[in-house]
Amino acid sequence: MNTDPVILDDIDRGLVHALQIDGRAPLRTLGEVLGVSENTVARRYRRLRSAGVLRVVGAFNGARLGYSAWTIRLRCTPDAAGPLARALAARPDTSYVHLLSGGTEISCSAQTRSGEESDALLLHRLPRTGRVTSVSAHLLLDHSALPNSWAGPALLSGEQTAALGPPPVDDAEDPEGVTLEEGDRALFDALSRDGRASYAELAAATGWSDSTVRRRLLTLRRAGVLAFLVDIPPAALGFRAEARLWMSVRPSRLAAVASAMAEHPEVSLVAMTTGPTNLLAAVNCRDGRHLARYLTERIASLDAIRAMETAPVIRTVKRAGAPLPI
Repeated sequence: MNTDPVILDDIDRGLVHALQIDGRAPLRTLGEVLGVSENTVARRYRRLRSAGVLRVVGAFNGARLGYSAWTIRLRCTPDAAGPLARALAARPDTSYVHLLSGGTEISCSAQTRSGEESDALLLHRLPRTGRVTSVSAHLLLDHSALPNSWAGPALLSGEQTAALGPPPVDDAEDPEGVTLEEGDRALFDALSRDGRASYAELAAATGWSDSTVRRRLLTLRRAGVLAFLVDIPPAALGFRAEARLWMSVRPSRLAAVASAMAEHPEVSLVAMTTGPTNLLAAVNCRDGRHLARYLTERIASLDAIRAMETAPVIRTVKRAGAPLPI
């Protein structure tokens, strides 16, 4: 996405924060929270969306149904990185596909339903060509921070945020009681492109009635299987230096370090993983100097981190939703 021509003012930033809290909040509610008219909210959202800066997407949370989450790293020759990243982004089971480290490395996330699917993905479905020099896959064991809670878009007051809120996830309800139906694939596919699609549009995509779509969305959200996320490049919010950190942390301090990093405003993801490193983080900084200070001051103060590899993000091909326009 090219974000340079669009400058976000306080209303735009407030809209981004409000949509981070509830991606499908009605325009009237958004206007009341922001202190502007419903028409102003609609006009601002259309402007940002048509410029390729902001969209709301519906994302499948397989963890609530027992799916396994993986982070995958591929190293390849520079000429292969772009086509391989686009091929990975086209898969329905991937998200957060990034080109890293001067264009010789790709990272992405994937969800698998079973051990058999994991084997198929890791052993057969990932690209295997002479231009791929290495592949590693790390099972995500636990999260301390996720992109939908990143503090970067935060602008609204406590009173404003209290006026918003999606249907709460019912942790007491067994999400395994939610069985994915035939039309759910079409529903998730449509929402991955536009999380604010109307009920009529979603009904046309699924073949269901408007009322069935409305009930299904509510069921999936309450079960935590469906989440609505703001899809916005951090650069649009002033964070132009993104990086992925792979850290080796002393096991006895792993949970404490993950919790501490989750409180850092630069961090949008912290996850414990398997593999030669055991902690993964995604960080968003204002510029290279900010990133350097973050690494040498905040990260350096966590003395249980024994080793760290830093890979800057040079291009994002896919975030939580459908692949981004090229």
